Amino acid sequence: MSSSMVSQLTDVDPEIANLIKKEKHRQCTGLEMIASENFTSLAVTQCLGSCLTNKYSEGYPGQRYYGGNEFIDQIETLCQTRALSTYGCNPAEWGINVQPYSGSPANFEVYTAVVEPHGRIMGLDLPDGGHLTHGFFTEKKKISATSIFFESMPYKVDAQTGLIDYDMLQKTALLFKPKLIIAGVSCYPRHLDYKRFRQIADSVGAYLLADMAHISGIVAAKIGPNPFEYCDLVTSTTHKTLRGPRSGVIFYRKGVRSIDAKGNKTMYDLEERITASVFPGLQGGPHNNAIAGVAVAMKLAASTEFQEYQRQVVANAQTLAKELMSKGYKIVTNGTDNHIVWVDLRPKGVNGARVERVLELISVACNKNTVPGDKSAMNPGGIRLGTPALTTRGLKEEDIKRVAELIHNGVELALEVKASCTTTQLKEFKDKLEVEPFRSKLETKRKEVEAFAGKFFMPGLADM
Repeated sequence: MSSSMVSQLTDVDPEIANLIKKEKHRQCTGLEMIASENFTSLAVTQCLGSCLTNKYSEGYPGQRYYGGNEFIDQIETLCQTRALSTYGCNPAEWGINVQPYSGSPANFEVYTAVVEPHGRIMGLDLPDGGHLTHGFFTEKKKISATSIFFESMPYKVDAQTGLIDYDMLQKTALLFKPKLIIAGVSCYPRHLDYKRFRQIADSVGAYLLADMAHISGIVAAKIGPNPFEYCDLVTSTTHKTLRGPRSGVIFYRKGVRSIDAKGNKTMYDLEERITASVFPGLQGGPHNNAIAGVAVAMKLAASTEFQEYQRQVVANAQTLAKELMSKGYKIVTNGTDNHIVWVDLRPKGVNGARVERVLELISVACNKNTVPGDKSAMNPGGIRLGTPALTTRGLKEEDIKRVAELIHNGVELALEVKASCTTTQLKEFKDKLEVEPFRSKLETKRKEVEAFAGKFFMPGLADM
């Protein structure tokens, strides 16, 4: 037997092992505030590194194209059952596909199944808090594959309030006549009005898809609006607030879709469409290690402890928004209902790219983000902050107040660096960060952040 097949990673590839250890150290000593990130439990991590990664299982339980899938079938079926139960879905009314590799493929698989090539969709515009896969394009280029293969019309938020303009969405839908409307976000801190979305979809005969990737944990904990009450389809990632592995799921309605005036019933045929779209339409063999991790995450999401965790996630986000507003920051929509805090930095005189870089150098991870009114996603006016990962590590409201102070210190330094620049070029700004006196100031602030962050619990494997 080859020694490489039984040796530890540190022996086989010390270079990769060292990089993994460095990343683990970064996560443990930094403040992870990217709203789409979280830390998996030890149990989920163990699934991902298990023998399940060895098995090919194209097809579905009981209908595989390979032999030896007896236990894989049981794992996938258990994952389906748990997911439906966690979200309170009656199996007679809802089905689920747990094979999508992540949220973006899940969305594209839905479009492929129900919209068909060059069919029309409507999603929230990316600068207004939508996701790339909801059809984003610019006047110069079609950015997302969704906008390349389907005809996309965005809906917007009100520029003053930052809230979705449902009245304009209704008017636009009547003109555009989409086959699918997407009720979903990437950076939007308020609850969605699924009932209003349903009314608009019905007015044009469109399917309604909820992309609950960001709020799936909040929905599972039943502390936010329930998309299953109004939607035909629901997609989600499984790693954000749900705290599972990086994977995706598609829920679809079953049974009667509508009844006409004469009592004739139209039945849903989404199960057949979604099943064929995922495999063999757009994917090959499912990632069984990830599906097992999703099954574990769904079991944990049904617990009382998880509900308490989600309430703390929201409480922490609301505390963060309040603290930043008290320091003079503009928070889009003036607060949050979920885990997202959307910061408009333009009134401060600095943009998201500059603040993101300074925060990164002091061990606070966030992402630059467009804000309502922005023209370019490459030069956004704000940042997106999130509390799922910090809450997993045990931070409470008082801790979040300290986090707000550390973020504020970083923004103040970004303003100081910007004031010293002689041009508006981002390159000059970044170059300034590498020299004195700013290099020493960054180092001081980084040590302050890491001393604070290093005190908190980190789940997962201890050695990596």
